[in-house]
Amino acid sequence: MRQLFGTDGIRGIAGTAPLDTTTVYAVGLALAHQLRPGALATGMIGPRVIVGRDTRESSPWITNMLAAGLRAGGAEVESAGVVPTPAIAFLAHTHGFHAGVVISASHNPWQDNGIKLFGSDGKKLPDQTELAIEEIIFKDAITATAPEIESVAQVEDQPNYADEYVASLLAAVPGLNLDGRKIVLDCANGAAAAVASRLFSGLGGDVTLLNVAPDGRNINDHCGALHPKTVAAEVVKRRADLGLTFDGDADRCLAAGSNDNVINGDALMLIAARDLKQRGLLTGDVVVATTMSNMGLESALKRSGITMLRAAVGDRYVLELMQLRDAALGGEQSGHILFPHLATTGDGLLTALVVLDLIARTGKTIEELTADLKVFPQVIVNVKVREKRPLEEIPAVVERIRAAEADLADSGRVVIRYSGTEALARVMIEAESEELMRVHAEAIAEAIRDELGV
Repeated sequence: MRQLFGTDGIRGIAGTAPLDTTTVYAVGLALAHQLRPGALATGMIGPRVIVGRDTRESSPWITNMLAAGLRAGGAEVESAGVVPTPAIAFLAHTHGFHAGVVISASHNPWQDNGIKLFGSDGKKLPDQTELAIEEIIFKDAITATAPEIESVAQVEDQPNYADEYVASLLAAVPGLNLDGRKIVLDCANGAAAAVASRLFSGLGGDVTLLNVAPDGRNINDHCGALHPKTVAAEVVKRRADLGLTFDGDADRCLAAGSNDNVINGDALMLIAARDLKQRGLLTGDVVVATTMSNMGLESALKRSGITMLRAAVGDRYVLELMQLRDAALGGEQSGHILFPHLATTGDGLLTALVVLDLIARTGKTIEELTADLKVFPQVIVNVKVREKRPLEEIPAVVERIRAAEADLADSGRVVIRYSGTEALARVMIEAESEELMRVHAEAIAEAIRDELGV
């Protein structure tokens, strides 16, 4: 059973377990030990690891402490500095590093942080590898004496890695020209702020960058993909054609049109799927979404002759099913979009470029491209829980779920799951009847609160 790793690495409040100095050092030490056999097999004394971070005030010390553990385990460590999460995935794969590590808590508030791990293939480590690292941590590494933060050597950042990542993004959409278009980008005071100016400076057009002044505590603060209405309002205010917004580590992207309308990951997958199909690039005419994607997306794709498959929530699980079905496109409603022919992991900046390229080639607005997407009303109720007990073992919760499913029948869906990164139970219901949707969502949430609430 997992004790540290969730669906997207290790996450918590910086300075407290599991992101205290002892555990962070132990994670580095355990990762080095896990990687050592692979390094020896390639004729190297120890593994090579590349690290990157977002803009939180805790990210530098966590990076340095993790690097200290890696070095104690015999690893060689290089740093790309402040870069988006997908930059580390790209660099790990391109330069033959045995692993890549990102210090980030993605869309979470500044007090939180996290550790995300990528393999030499540029993909997130499989569950069994993370479990093996946990076993090393709790068996041996956690007993190692971590050095004092003040005595730990800082990892020197190498800015050329960020430049190489930007060049790879531009190469993915050759010939993109934004002349005649007015674009607003919200960088969430996060990792996108470190590279967005370089990325868009040569593409032409009138591009405005918002929230590009991180101070360590303003990451995701009423901005970015967690607050897409921010960029939507700016698009209207500036009379722009399109807005694009990223989360703290820039691995997700949402959009906003000129009518103050937010365009989520479902809509972006729809337009990308149709474009790929038209160009003969949508293998098997299949798209992989998750259990959280709206029934409206499924219907719209079906009208275009495209089958939608549903994976568990988490881009790693989307990718697993994509690989199983040789799918060319997958993603999440939250804006994690996967283009495996272009990148090894979800990349918000890449998604932005793909969308801009699609608009430039078709000459259509984002509203025109998504006009026939009829979204079923959907509600998500988050319930704070003190423990993540299996919901199927709680009779009152089971009873209310069954009642909702019977009432909604074929005109709605019920999805209940625990967050992989927070102490939350998520109750999601979508239905043609908004009234029934809200009644049942609150009834299920109340049953969970009564049994597990804090």
